[in-house]
Amino acid sequence: MTAANAVLVLLWISITSYAVLAGADFGGGIWDLFSGSTSRGMRQRLRIAASIGPVWEANHVWIIFALVILWTGFPPVFAAIMSTLYIPLTLVAFGVIVRGSSFALRQAAPQLALKRAFGPGFAIASLVTPFFLGTVAGAMASGRVPPGIARGDTLLSWTGPTSLLGGVLAVAGCAYLAAVYLCVDARRDGEYDLVEVFRKRALIAGAVCALIALAGIDVLRLDAPRLYHGLLGNGLPILLASAALSSAALLLLWRRMFAFTRILSALAVVTVLWAWAVAQYPDLLVGSTTVAQAAAPAATLTALIIAVAIGSVFLVPSLALLFWMVRLPRTVDARQKVES
Repeated sequence: MTAANAVLVLLWISITSYAVLAGADFGGGIWDLFSGSTSRGMRQRLRIAASIGPVWEANHVWIIFALVILWTGFPPVFAAIMSTLYIPLTLVAFGVIVRGSSFALRQAAPQLALKRAFGPGFAIASLVTPFFLGTVAGAMASGRVPPGIARGDTLLSWTGPTSLLGGVLAVAGCAYLAAVYLCVDARRDGEYDLVEVFRKRALIAGAVCALIALAGIDVLRLDAPRLYHGLLGNGLPILLASAALSSAALLLLWRRMFAFTRILSALAVVTVLWAWAVAQYPDLLVGSTTVAQAAAPAATLTALIIAVAIGSVFLVPSLALLFWMVRLPRTVDARQKVES
């Protein structure tokens, strides 16, 4: 494996980690939006806050990893993406800021009226942020990001059919992951009525994801032919694995067998993203720029790999400890005390 390909693998690990972990956080905000009135949705919102509260900031480390790796390892691609897709990326940045600040302020607000005021910011930003991230992915997959500084259309590049498909699928995928995670968390903490609430939502969101993916086949065939043929070629085994994992996860949910549901659901999302990567390889900018053409000098790539390896020695065990501590059962009273 060349140094450039090694950096590409590190980049895609960061992107998939962000999708699986931060994606579920965004999905929690989406379900917060649909939890109902203040009184009727209180327990659902407490459950969502208890699940994402300890980890939502930590999960954003992966997007920082991805941006630094892309910027350092493939600077021409970074420049093309940032200068062509600055509108949706700016909206993503604002969404992350509004979502995080609203969530933190709602948790700290002493009065119910203030909690109500900050709640919509958290929920709506959780909905629109993954949508714009999906449009960015769609723009890249459909070849609408040309090489060079601001060479692409700053509006049409991210509003094409593949971008809209990517945005809708990203929202549905985040909602599905969140519902699965919340279902498992509620069961662990003995909130069995909420288990059924989130189980039904996970089944619905999973079915919606499947329908969107099926409808998207024609979209890719017409609007992103290189990706379409790649998915039917080198990416097909991974894509079939994703379909099998998704089906298995939904079957386990249907039968209320929760032991491996979270893992299978996460792997289903991971395999979709890696199928895309394999299908598009060796292009980073479809039809114009390959991995080898965009790669930084060998010395830079080597230094980047060493830096990421050293950082991972501290990061990965720390995150593993955090997630292990979060999974420890807590009583409802203890959670309410923490969140008040």
